[in-house]
Amino acid sequence: MTAQRRWLLGGAAVLAVIAVATLFGTSRNRNSVQARGTSSNTAWTVVFASPGRVEGASETTQVGAATDGILKAVYVTEGQFVKRGTLLGEIACDDLQPALQTAMAEADSARQARTRLLRGARNEEKTIAREKTAAARATFEEAKSRLDMQRALYQKEEISRATYDQAVRDLGVADANLRAALGTEELVAAPPLREDTARADADVLAADGRVRTAEQRIGKCAIETPIDGTVLRVYARPGESFSTVTPRPLFSLADTSTRHIKAEVDERDVDKLSVGQNVIIQADALDGKRLRGSVARISAMMGRKSISTGDPSDKSDRDILEAVIELDDNSRPLPIGLRVTVQFLSDGHRE
Repeated sequence: MTAQRRWLLGGAAVLAVIAVATLFGTSRNRNSVQARGTSSNTAWTVVFASPGRVEGASETTQVGAATDGILKAVYVTEGQFVKRGTLLGEIACDDLQPALQTAMAEADSARQARTRLLRGARNEEKTIAREKTAAARATFEEAKSRLDMQRALYQKEEISRATYDQAVRDLGVADANLRAALGTEELVAAPPLREDTARADADVLAADGRVRTAEQRIGKCAIETPIDGTVLRVYARPGESFSTVTPRPLFSLADTSTRHIKAEVDERDVDKLSVGQNVIIQADALDGKRLRGSVARISAMMGRKSISTGDPSDKSDRDILEAVIELDDNSRPLPIGLRVTVQFLSDGHRE
């Protein structure tokens, strides 16, 4: 083989390598999230590009249950709009109803006992106490009169000493009975002791607490939506079990009234990012159409990547900074979670 032929073959090989490299570079710049440069058919300059996802007005909320059990029912479907507090599903908690009924009965009993204590003795008991006091006073007055009469007869020596002493004892007994009757009447009319009232109040509070505990346990069986939004996904079906030890989402919701893009800017491009910066959004699902927008917010903290671009050369060990992109036209119902490429433009350049 002559030297000239070898030079021709070598030159052809070099040209082939250059052509392949050019073709690969063009394809990579079109699909990679690190695309840079000036487009040949547009009037804007791409400073850098980053992957992103479509989100609603709120971040996607994963909803689970607050208690263990079997999913009794599912009341919503995917795509349904729900208000905050709407019942999404329910865990079977029929075994908790008897405990609630028992707690409510105990609470009612404690309240009635407190009412009975504060009311005091019945009117009939107070009437009986007054009548006993009146009878004891009458007996006392009779014994006192008899003693006065016996004393006069004893001084005239018309009765014996024993008879006189018996009249003295009868008066003493009548006096004791009168004091006992007065004490009973006062006790019946007296208000309850402070310690008894405090104990009754404590019993009522404890009983009400047991009712609230039972109600809260039953309330945890209801799975309610924490926000106004659209049900994006229903993961569970009636009859499936749920455990708080190994929790999993049962429903996925988001506020889909508007759309925005959350882009993950590589740490090497953070210095090129600014609020108000114009962007172009592209995605395979848009069929070549571009969406316009601008940077509305920039996170104050670096984080880890959560969006996979599918590019083998993409570094997954770099940190990212999240940027929220507001769309100029929010009328297009982009699917939540759609993966897009966000091209950040230099200042003063638009398509």
